[in-house]
This record gives sequence, structure tokens and C-alpha cells, in this order.
Amino acid sequence: MKNKNSKMIRLCQTALFAALCFVSFTFLQIKIPVPGGDATSLHIGNAFCVLASLLLGGWYGGLAGAIGMTIADLLDPVYILVAPKTFILKLCIGLITGLVAHNYAKINNSNDKGYIFKWSIIASICGLAFNVIFDPVVGYFYKQYILGQPQKAASVLAKLSAFTTFFNAVVSVILVALIYNAILPILKKSGFLMPVGKDK
Repeated sequence: MKNKNSKMIRLCQTALFAALCFVSFTFLQIKIPVPGGDATSLHIGNAFCVLASLLLGGWYGGLAGAIGMTIADLLDPVYILVAPKTFILKLCIGLITGLVAHNYAKINNSNDKGYIFKWSIIASICGLAFNVIFDPVVGYFYKQYILGQPQKAASVLAKLSAFTTFFNAVVSVILVALIYNAILPILKKSGFLMPVGKDK
């Protein structure tokens, strides 16, 4: 019974972070139009994907980001066609962040605030660095070879996307470092934070 309750709590937490990813991307973004009807955005949606991965583990955090941001794409006429790409990339952000934070650094087993702060930043950088590299690259090939967009248009979007993705990553790392390390002691004290253990 306890195991079932733990799983239900984890799923509720995942749903909460999925909602935060959705809201932050949908309502707190600055959309930058690109010729050809495309766009790229400045947003903090990835910050909540990373934050969820630090708190819940890579699988649940990645799913929260993937589900929340994919739903946001599906409800936006500009992004609806790239929703599959979004799901895969956001899931990978979460998995990489969780792998570094929990499987390698094991930050949940430490009470050293300096150690936790350092590795929360490193894990965030690793997850978001993946996105900075692969979002423009995957986006370029996805647009050109799957959606049939002309090479020039796909190239312009990839270049602009590389800039916005990098900017988003820097802002997200700062936000996550501040929020995670501020709320972690509160969540531990309240008992709301469940042990991550192995990311499964």
C-alpha cells in the first residue's frame, strides 16, 4: 500500500511539473518570428524540466518536461508540427540531468550544501548543453527531411534557434540553481521530497 501511495505521489508531482513546463512556455515566452511562418522563442520552460529532474529523478523529470512542452506545442499552430521533436529532446534533457545529479553525483545522499549546489549546477548545464547542441541540429534535419522545408529556410531557423536555445539555457541554469537550492531544505523538512534512488 505504501508503495502504491509513493507512486501516486510521484505521478502527481510529475503532473505538477508538466503543468509548470506548459504554463511557463505557453504564457511566459517571447516568440521570435522567422520568415516562412516559423518561429523560435525565448522561454523558461526548460528550467522546470531540469528542476523536476533534480527533485524527482531523470525519468519523471524528463517525462514532465516532455509532456508539458509537447502539449504546449500541440496547442500552438506555429509549433504543432515539431511536437514529436520536442517530446524526445525534453525527455533527453531530463534523463541527462538526472543521470549526472543522481546516478553519478548522488546529490540526494549528501547534506553538504556546497556539494549539492555545485552538482545541481553541473547537472543542469549537462542537460541543457545537450539541448543547445541538439535542438538546432535535430530541428534542421527534422524540418528539411521530415517536413520538407527548403534547405535555406531550415538553415536560417537552425541558426536563430541556436542563439535562443543558448540564451534560454543560461537563464534556466541560473533560475534552477536559485530555486532548487532554496526549496530543497524546505521540501526535505516537510517530507514532501521523496527519495529518488535509481532513475527508473
